[in-house]
Amino acid sequence: MTTNIYQLPLNFDQILMLVRQLSESEKIKLGQELEKELRNQKLSQLLDAFRTNELSMEDITAEVEAVREELHARPQSP
Repeated sequence: MTTNIYQLPLNFDQILMLVRQLSESEKIKLGQELEKELRNQKLSQLLDAFRTNELSMEDITAEVEAVREELHARPQSP
């Protein structure tokens, strides 16, 4: 089965006019899809912001071990 892709140049007002014609359940479904897309975009931006080639697994392991040693060296409170 082939999927056809159609593109139609619409401005915001035209899209809004179409959305207003949807049923309540269709509007809810559209809203959920838009929220999901926005969440995915924001997550991708966040991951890109923190992506780095400067950290190696060895660096991460060394930091984890240092924190563990520090935690084990603390006196245990009652």
